[in-house]
Amino acid sequence: MSRQTLADTVFASLLESILSGDLQPRASLPAEAELAKTADVSRLTVREALKTLQAQNIVTVRRGLGTFVNPPEEWTGLEAILRAAARGSGVDEVGLKILEVRRIMETGAAELAARHATPEHLAAMDKAIADLEAAHEAGDLDAVTLADLAFHNVVFRASANPFLPALLGQLGQLLYVTRRETSAFPEVQVHALEHHRLVLAAISTGDPEKARMAMTDHINQTYDDYARFIKAQESTTGDES
Repeated sequence: MSRQTLADTVFASLLESILSGDLQPRASLPAEAELAKTADVSRLTVREALKTLQAQNIVTVRRGLGTFVNPPEEWTGLEAILRAAARGSGVDEVGLKILEVRRIMETGAAELAARHATPEHLAAMDKAIADLEAAHEAGDLDAVTLADLAFHNVVFRASANPFLPALLGQLGQLLYVTRRETSAFPEVQVHALEHHRLVLAAISTGDPEKARMAMTDHINQTYDDYARFIKAQESTTGDES
C-alpha cells in the first residue's frame, strides 16, 4: 500500500472522528506521534493527512500549540461539507442552505440558457416536464424527484457553461434528498409543473431577463413551499415531542 493511500486512510479516520463529535470544534488533535501510533503508520504519513485537513480548513495548525479543529462553517472542502450536512452537523437548515445555492446558480443558468439553448435542449426540458407530469399522476415520488432534477440539469447544460453542471453535480445526493423531501407533497409537485412550464416558455423566447425572472419565481415558490410544508411539519413535530 502506498504512503499516499495510507495518508488518505488517516485523513478519512480523522475526519470521521470530527464528524462523529469525538473531536469537537476548537478541540486539539492528539500529537503526531500519538496519531501515528494509533493508526500504525509513520509520522510522515500523519503529517500528509494533516496537510490535507489543513488545506480544506478543517483544522488549523498553530505553531508551538498544536492542531485544532475548525467549526464546519469554516471548512472549504466540498466533500467534507457535504458529509457534515448529510449528518445534520455544522450546517443549520440544510434544505434552506441548498435553496440559497440554487437561487444563486439556477437563476444565472436560466439567463444563460435563454442565450444558448438549442432545440435539443428545449425538447429535453419538455420531456422532463412530461415525465414529471406522468410521475405526479402515478404518485411515484422517486420518479417525480428524478424528473424534477432532470429538468434543472438540462437548464444547466443549456447554459453552455460546463462549470455549472459540474459544480451542481457535486451536490447530487444532497439535492436528491432535499428535493424528494419537498416533493413528497402533491401540491408542491403541481407548483413544480407550473413553474417548469413557465421557465421553459421564458427560455424559449431567448430573452435572458425573462428567463431569470421565471426561474426566480420558481425558486421563490420553492422557498414558500419549504416554509409551508417542511418547516411547518418540523414545528409540529417539535411541539409534540
